[in-house]
Amino acid sequence: MIEVGRPWLKFLGWWRKPIMVLQAQDQLDLYISWMRDERGLTSLTAERWQAHVQRFLRWCDKTDRRLCDLLASDVDAYFIDEGEGRWSRVSVPAIAAALRSFLRQCAARGECDPRLPETIRAPRIYAQESLPYGPGWSDVRRILAFVDPSKAREVRDRAILMLLAIYGLRRGEVAGLRLDQIDWGGRTLRIFRLKRRQKQIYPLVASVAEALAHYIDTVRPPTTSQQVFMTVQAPLRPIASSAIYHVVHRRFAALGIQTPHQGPHALRHACAARLVADGLTLKEIGDHLGHRSTSSTRIYAKVDMTSLREVGDFDLGDFQ
Repeated sequence: MIEVGRPWLKFLGWWRKPIMVLQAQDQLDLYISWMRDERGLTSLTAERWQAHVQRFLRWCDKTDRRLCDLLASDVDAYFIDEGEGRWSRVSVPAIAAALRSFLRQCAARGECDPRLPETIRAPRIYAQESLPYGPGWSDVRRILAFVDPSKAREVRDRAILMLLAIYGLRRGEVAGLRLDQIDWGGRTLRIFRLKRRQKQIYPLVASVAEALAHYIDTVRPPTTSQQVFMTVQAPLRPIASSAIYHVVHRRFAALGIQTPHQGPHALRHACAARLVADGLTLKEIGDHLGHRSTSSTRIYAKVDMTSLREVGDFDLGDFQ
């Protein structure tokens, strides 16, 4: 009832999200401006770091702690109270980095102890310690083939899923895709890569072109918005990048596909693993995925079983 009623009341202008004013709201606003204007973070990263800091400041208000009086033991208590049993080993370093960054900004203005930011330590995450966690390509084929053409949501979601799996796009890149980025005559797709901060041109694969055209011609609601993907229920608006997760997760759940992660990045990993299997170099794979450096692509060397077997079979001769 709440999930249905709240969007409807927002559309009518009868309900607005309550605004919670924090004791350190001014400091948070300055931090948000710094992330956007000076650090130049992407909107998705800035929103995530803002959420981490907001959660911490709400905890400070709830426990009657003031920014100017914070001690290292207070930050430790926050991680124990809020994170125990809920935050993963990978999540903790991200939260710690956001808090450290925020407190450094506050310390530079004399609003907290200048020694405090450097006391925040997180568990070490070793480079290349994990494996890519995407589904196998046979499961990706099932995901892309599973569509009910009579349902508008299914037609839209299939186009989204194809962009994620075939081009390895990030969810923000899919949500931000505009109509003028699709060159139907030239059969190309222009993507603004969020990490590289530049445009990249891809050939428009026939199957992707067909899925996009089917969605735009038959399902996409009439609107003045230039963004390709819209919500399917009122109020009609461009789809948010956070909604892309639910698009992917619904398909994994419907097909019973079991993977450690079931979001858009899982399909990006599947795309990379497929390119490795096809014999592309790490440089070529990194270019396709829009990586800024090959260091981000090295993890996929672990799934290149052909090359790993060649290394294992290498004859060391007299060096044994």
